[in-house]
Amino acid sequence: MTVLIEAVGLHKRFGDIKAVNGISLKVAKGEVLGFLGPNGAGKSTTMKMITGFLEPDAGLASICGIDVFKEPKNAKAKFGYVPEGAPSYGEMTTRAFLSFIAEIRGYRGAAIVSRVANAVERAGLGPVLDQVIDTLSKGYKRRVGLAQAILHDPPVLIMDEPTDGLDPNQKHHVRNLITDMAADKAIIISTHILEEVEAVCSRAVVINKGVIVADGTADDLLQRMHYHGAVSLKVVADRADAAIRALTNAAAIASVETLGKPNGHLLLRAIPHQKTMTAAEVAAVLRAQNIPVDELYVERGRLDDVFRKITMPEEGDSNA
Repeated sequence: MTVLIEAVGLHKRFGDIKAVNGISLKVAKGEVLGFLGPNGAGKSTTMKMITGFLEPDAGLASICGIDVFKEPKNAKAKFGYVPEGAPSYGEMTTRAFLSFIAEIRGYRGAAIVSRVANAVERAGLGPVLDQVIDTLSKGYKRRVGLAQAILHDPPVLIMDEPTDGLDPNQKHHVRNLITDMAADKAIIISTHILEEVEAVCSRAVVINKGVIVADGTADDLLQRMHYHGAVSLKVVADRADAAIRALTNAAAIASVETLGKPNGHLLLRAIPHQKTMTAAEVAAVLRAQNIPVDELYVERGRLDDVFRKITMPEEGDSNA
């Protein structure tokens, strides 16, 4: 495993506010890390320190083994960064801005033309290549920011809300681009769009109040919910009591929850003792009592429930 991004014990305080409190993480080549947290959790501050745009009060950060603070120029040559808001020179056209970025990255002549053309194609900027950036939509401005980050084909990409402001088609395009680039890069995506984590991220880190509170795959996080692996079902209301008794008496089932009563039916959730119970096992319990089932499925869980449970533990998962 080749680690391309590393942060060790990052701390940052703004006056009385402790924005980041000892964050350490590693991202290897081939990983796409989703960096999650509620507003004010310290996501953007952490990313600014990892990229060297903000000096930490304590801690270290390196890109491809290069210390970001001791060798900032060498480190910054190794990554592309899409900061929050994707700032750019609004009076320039898209072509002029990307050509300028290529030039300050050290490219000249035909190499500038080639690099710009490739970035424009990958970010889907052809229709606005000669349009002034200030006149672009929010979505296109984000894509200009993405284009400048990938222009030099860096081994590391760090992106703060890369799909913010994009329509569904544009989001799909950018997610596909991230997936295509992932094999030979280490990528961090700060996002509040939880579906993005499942769509493109191989791992997720959740921070809250400046500290890491969860680190794992999307499935690892989903398993934190008490109902992950549970079986939900719908039965007619007049057989509800019999269904509850049958399920409660089944050895594999720890508890039964009532979820609602829509349109003459009862929604139930059977929580297993072990998270390996199948829908077929639950169906067999009810079939043995001649109880018809209108709907049956295994719960996988939702990341927004997990996110709320982790970042607002006082609420638990009672509303899931």
